[in-house]
Amino acid sequence: MNLVLLGPPGAGKGTQAKRLEERHALVQLSTGDMLRAAVAAGSELGRKAGDIMKRGELVPDEVVTGLIAERMDADEDGKGFILDGFPRTIGQAEALDRLMQERGKQVDRVIVLEVDDDALVERITGRSTCATCGEGYHDLFKQPKVPGVCDRCGGTKFTRRPDDNEEVVRARLKAYHAQTTPLIGYYQGQRKVSAVDGMADIETVQKEIDEALAGASA
Repeated sequence: MNLVLLGPPGAGKGTQAKRLEERHALVQLSTGDMLRAAVAAGSELGRKAGDIMKRGELVPDEVVTGLIAERMDADEDGKGFILDGFPRTIGQAEALDRLMQERGKQVDRVIVLEVDDDALVERITGRSTCATCGEGYHDLFKQPKVPGVCDRCGGTKFTRRPDDNEEVVRARLKAYHAQTTPLIGYYQGQRKVSAVDGMADIETVQKEIDEALAGASA
């Protein structure tokens, strides 16, 4: 089974992708991770992508699809993939369909993590991390038991990602919705979309995704 996982930053795609890997023996294909790995490995596509990224430009679709094709061709088990971060546009979705059709595969299900923008902004902007051990905290949902002291290591220094501020988060959400709305329509035309409540707790989201996958394979 091959899945596309859609959702804005902070919606929990990474968490659910890891659970899907464990529960369904799927392989997560994160385009960001693949690009970094290809650059580090010095492959032909990696060198091309690295040069483009150094110039601060977006990596062309054909380079990203090439990396995905390489990764799919290297898969010996053939159990399926979770595509995270690709496609982002209808053009990319069409390229992905062609790539998979050439290999006798298809996108079986598109899982959309639906979110409330205001609640997601609150979720993201409240995040902080222990600078010593990396334990995550939140101003509202997960504060240290002793204020200012990490529960895990006792560290007293905490950091926040510089882009975890309301202005940046809302800009990223606006861009996501602009890109993803037509993409969802594209896959709805193929009857492949299942929407789940991305604001629910992790276990509930996982249960809804499993139910969607069960329906897809029935």
